[in-house]
Amino acid sequence: MKKRIVVFTGAGVSADSGISTFRDSDGLWANYRIEDVCTPEALRTNRAQVIEFYNLRRRESLTKKPNAGHIAIAEMEEWADVCVVTQNVDNLHEQAGSSLVLHLHGELMKLRSERNPDLIYDINEGWEQDLDARGEDGALLRPHIVFFGESVPMFEKACDVVASADILIVVGTSLAVYPAASLVYYVRDRQVPIYLVDPGTPDTAMIRNPLTHIKERGAVGVPQLIEQLRNELTK
Repeated sequence: MKKRIVVFTGAGVSADSGISTFRDSDGLWANYRIEDVCTPEALRTNRAQVIEFYNLRRRESLTKKPNAGHIAIAEMEEWADVCVVTQNVDNLHEQAGSSLVLHLHGELMKLRSERNPDLIYDINEGWEQDLDARGEDGALLRPHIVFFGESVPMFEKACDVVASADILIVVGTSLAVYPAASLVYYVRDRQVPIYLVDPGTPDTAMIRNPLTHIKERGAVGVPQLIEQLRNELTK
């Protein structure tokens, strides 16, 4: 029987593809305050700037490709039962070939109704959302992004996914953004091994499971770890 491997990814896994994060000092986020482009209040008071910002993020994302970390995660499906839970809004996991991806914080290439959060539309061509675009319910459309201060609708489902893991791999996250960071505590028992791939020092003080920290960037450490697991699990 295939092992159930859950991969929980953060911004670090996409940073190696050149995707800007809000912690970067020289990326797209450096020109904007979070309060001005990523809150419900900003959407209400300065809709044009919010729409412009996410149009720019989409335009940027269309120039990026999956890196070795994304590809290695996707290739695990050849010998393991894999689910990806990601904090990222890009679609690089899908581009790499991962078939089961749960996006905690929304998806950049989708829009949704401001009135009905279940009315979601794919952006099938290009990167630009028209300022006055509306859904079939007549409401204005907004980026399908979980803004700061909003609830995380997929969190409960993500908890169930993590609870099903035989192995949990955590990649490229500071474990500082909640509630997403608390997912590491939803493994079903303390015997489930956790592998952390990150060059920094995420907060792991409360993790009681067997923990292995690989201090490498995702594009380097993830392929190394997955090759190790493949050798161990497919003997």
